[in-house]
Amino acid sequence: MFNPGKFVNEKIPEIRQQIKGKAIIATSGGVDSTVAAVITTKAVRENLVSVFVDTGYMRKNEPENTKKMLKKLGLNLEFVDARKEFYSALKGVTDPEKKRKIIGENFIRVFEGIAKQEKAEYLVQGTIAPDWIESGGALRDTIKSHHNVGGLPKDMKLKLVEPLRDLYKDEVRKLARYLKIPVAEKQPYPGPGLAIRIIGEASPESTDIIREACAIVEGEIEKAVENKKMEKPWQYFAVLLPVKSVGVHGDVRVYSNTIAVRAVSSVDGMSAAYSKIPDDVLERISIRITNTLKDKVNRVVYDVTNKPPGTVEWE
Repeated sequence: MFNPGKFVNEKIPEIRQQIKGKAIIATSGGVDSTVAAVITTKAVRENLVSVFVDTGYMRKNEPENTKKMLKKLGLNLEFVDARKEFYSALKGVTDPEKKRKIIGENFIRVFEGIAKQEKAEYLVQGTIAPDWIESGGALRDTIKSHHNVGGLPKDMKLKLVEPLRDLYKDEVRKLARYLKIPVAEKQPYPGPGLAIRIIGEASPESTDIIREACAIVEGEIEKAVENKKMEKPWQYFAVLLPVKSVGVHGDVRVYSNTIAVRAVSSVDGMSAAYSKIPDDVLERISIRITNTLKDKVNRVVYDVTNKPPGTVEWE
C-alpha cells in the first residue's frame, strides 16, 4: 500500500543528495509536474526555479489560470512565451512520433536557456512510470514516445532528476492530496498539449479549432458530472481529424472538418475503458461544437475504443 507521507519523508533527503546546486523544473500545472515541483521545492527551496512554458498548445485560458495557481503554491516561477518557436518547429510536421520528439527537444532548448541564465546544472521532471514504459527501450516496444523521455536530445547538458519516476498516476494523486495541492483531481494532460490532438500538422489555425472544441467537451462533461448525470471520466477531450465530409448549414452545402470526442475511465492510464456518456450530453457537445465552429467543423463522432487496443490519446 502506497504511503504518501513516507514517500515525501524519504524523497526529500534523496533529492538533496542528488541536487548539489541550482535546478530548474518544467512545471505545466498538471498533477505530475506540480507535485514534483512542490516536493523538490521542499528539498532545495530557492535553488529550484519552476519554469512554465506557453507552447501555444495549451487549453483555453490555461496559461493565465496555471500561473495564478503555481504562484499561490509559493513556487519560484518563471514564465516563458515560446509560441512562435513551437509553431515554427512543427510547421509541416504530421508524423506523431516526430511531433513528440520535436516538442521534447524544443522544451529542453528553452530550459537550457533558462538554466544558463540561472546557472543551473539540473533539470527536474515529473516523469512517472507509464511515461518511460510506453516510450520503450531495453526489451520494451515503443508505444509512443513521451516528450519528456523519447524527446530528450542526446546532447542535453543538464543532469536529469525524476523524483516520481517509479510512481503511477493514482499514487501521484495521493501525493497531491497529502500535500494539499489543488490539482489532485485534475485530468491528465499530455506534455505536447493540443499538438497531439490534431491528427496532422499542428498549425495555429488547427490549434484554435481544437482548443475551442476541447473547451466545449470539458465544459459539457463537467456540467453533466455536477448534475449527477454521469461519473467523471479519467480523461476527456476532443481530437481534430484529417477527414472532411459533406454537410449542410441551412440550405448551403459545406465540406468541413471532423471532431472526435474521447472520454475514458482508468486508474493509472495503463489500461482504460471508454466512458458511457449519456446521449443527451453527447448531443449537446455535438450541437455546441458545430454551432460554435460552424465554418470549420460539421461532424462530431464518439470514440468507443478501450485501451488496449487503442491508447488514451490518438497520437
